[in-house]
Amino acid sequence: MTDTGEQALLAIAEEAAAAAAAELRARFGQREGVRAKSGPTDLVSDADLAAESAIRDVLAARRPGDSILAEEGGASGHGSLRWVVDPLDGTINYLFGIPVFAVSIACEDARGALAGVVLDPIRDECFAATRSGPPTLNGEAIEASKRSDLSTALIATGFSYDAQVRERQAVVIARLLPRVRDIRRLGAAALDLAWTACGRYDAYFERGLKAWDLAAGALIAARAAIDVRPLAATPEDPSGVAAAPAALIEPLMALVRAT
Repeated sequence: MTDTGEQALLAIAEEAAAAAAAELRARFGQREGVRAKSGPTDLVSDADLAAESAIRDVLAARRPGDSILAEEGGASGHGSLRWVVDPLDGTINYLFGIPVFAVSIACEDARGALAGVVLDPIRDECFAATRSGPPTLNGEAIEASKRSDLSTALIATGFSYDAQVRERQAVVIARLLPRVRDIRRLGAAALDLAWTACGRYDAYFERGLKAWDLAAGALIAARAAIDVRPLAATPEDPSGVAAAPAALIEPLMALVRAT
């Protein structure tokens, strides 16, 4: 696909993300229609559903032949391009009034992501990238960390909703914490990847992520020259991802691969 095509898809992703962000801002601070999904700590709300509906409306108008994979509504359509949508990444933060959440939208073909947007509705920060273009924040180019010493690196991560997985993740954190500057856990994977792409974090890792958590943020990070690698599943733990500059990725992987 030409750069012009990628840019057109990016513009649609930005339009859809803005529509979702308007729904989220209007409902922030409320706890309407909250219910559990996979367990009592994994929640969905009316805000998630309204934001996803707004995204689907834009995609139906702009790209009616494409398929969609969305966190709340699942898969639909059979087009050669697929939109991977998280209408509210950081739902728990959102419901507790913590202003760290985002809308994540990516468009993929058979080779992977073509365009991606991570939009922070509270800070009005739009991280974006295409397969062949530079990563940007509100239209300005961004750069990732060039740190080469893991001991001075600020690392982001996230935790599973599953208590048994969380227990094993605690072992990894205990092993990692003495070896790095510090660890942050803010609860929004798409923002973690975007903030790694712009150098707010030096690196990031997490297990148990879904396609909608990763699609846009991983593209933005990769276009910022961050090495994004899979963490293989184990008999006890789900698969995951690690993202770091070239000089940090191997020592990070050695510490977080498994408990």
